Amino acid sequence: MQKQHFIDNAWQGGSSPEMIAVVDPSTGTTFGSLARGTAADIARAVASSRAAVGDTFDGPWGRLSAAQRGRLMMRLAAAVTERNEEFAQIEARDTGKSMKTARVDATALARYFEYYGGAADKLHGDTLPYEHGYTVLTIREPHGVTGHIVPWNYPMQIFGRTVGASLAAGNACVVKPAEDASLSILRLAELAAEIGFPAGALNVVTGYGHEAGAALTAHPGIDHISFTGSTVTGRLVAEAAAKRHCPVTLELGGKSPQLVFDDADLDQALPVIVNAIIQNAGQTCSAGSRVLVQRGIYETVLERLAERFRALRAGPPVLELEMGPLVNEKQYGLVKGFIDAAEAERIPVVARGSVHPEAASAGYYQAAVLFRDVPHTSALAQKEIFGPVLAAMPFEDEAEAIRLANGTDYGLVAGVWTRDGARQFRVARALRCGQVFINNYGAGGGVELPFGGVKSSGHGREKGFEALLGFTVLKTIAIKHG
Repeated sequence: MQKQHFIDNAWQGGSSPEMIAVVDPSTGTTFGSLARGTAADIARAVASSRAAVGDTFDGPWGRLSAAQRGRLMMRLAAAVTERNEEFAQIEARDTGKSMKTARVDATALARYFEYYGGAADKLHGDTLPYEHGYTVLTIREPHGVTGHIVPWNYPMQIFGRTVGASLAAGNACVVKPAEDASLSILRLAELAAEIGFPAGALNVVTGYGHEAGAALTAHPGIDHISFTGSTVTGRLVAEAAAKRHCPVTLELGGKSPQLVFDDADLDQALPVIVNAIIQNAGQTCSAGSRVLVQRGIYETVLERLAERFRALRAGPPVLELEMGPLVNEKQYGLVKGFIDAAEAERIPVVARGSVHPEAASAGYYQAAVLFRDVPHTSALAQKEIFGPVLAAMPFEDEAEAIRLANGTDYGLVAGVWTRDGARQFRVARALRCGQVFINNYGAGGGVELPFGGVKSSGHGREKGFEALLGFTVLKTIAIKHG
């Protein structure tokens, strides 16, 4: 299986003959290849998208009404729903996630296009009170051509929430998916062409981040950049965009805490806390990777968490276990390095999960691990591991819980578990992050809920109606009529 770029509603070979191997994380074997995109390929895609929008929004995509764009997006949502199993199979093989998780991702993808398709004709400006003899109004216009760098952990979902919002706002999109997870996005672009999207509205160029991704962020024809990925790479993207004053939405890493107070309903909390760290084998920016527990119930919580961790299994996607493999050999090595270093520091391990005996020895499987008494300054408490590793630590009171929760460079998501209504609001207001879940944990939440971070977790918002605003430019028109 060899995949080319998808530009101008057609498969197009790359300017370089070099290809990128496509590896199945569950077996470690190669089953295909991708075109290795270059700056020349990015330039072709940007030119195609620019023509689709038109210099004055008069291109075949730019002149469509908001209602027409919305109908196309709703058709794409329906087409994805009809092909849920096809997309799930593509995603599971490409990324290693279990089939049940991949089906959820395909369902979420369709929901994003359904949501933003329905919102396309509801994006409007305002009239503003001003001096006598004037009528002043604002209108929202597309940026023009937006660039999207999509990571490997949730390619379908992140495509849906960024590209879906951008298309609904009237932009044309150039997408650079991760080299480890391009197949579902290529199929989506092909499907969009099949159902009637104009050529150039959606282009996909595959390749490495330091080549195709860097070319996309630096291209003068890109009017807005959406990046989801690591904090380090996010800074590079922002620096490249700043050189030409290009706006950027950055959704970066997290070290999200779960705060468990002594009046929490543990029967409700513990299953959610476990799922929040093992979802997608922990490869989730909003994973609940720290659990802070009030000292009076600390031992009870650890005992019950340990019981659950010992039952967790990692295995091939087709077995639909709690976890699949990590995405590639590099990620496996990074996660294992964190675990080995913590054990060398003698941070106690409370419990481990297991790897299913049917898992291939060459696959990138990592059993879930629960650590306790994790020092607040340790790498386990401060760094984003991006694997199924949970760090537990005790706190005495509300003030200490807030201090520990806020005591990292990140600020993406937090969970608060308490029955005390006043405490719920006090703590939620005190936490420095973009989302707070009280007596639940959405690991990013639903399509409707604005999502994004503060500090090193990025800036700008995805999801919900708020994302639409970020993919537009507000123009003020003042009319003097006497």
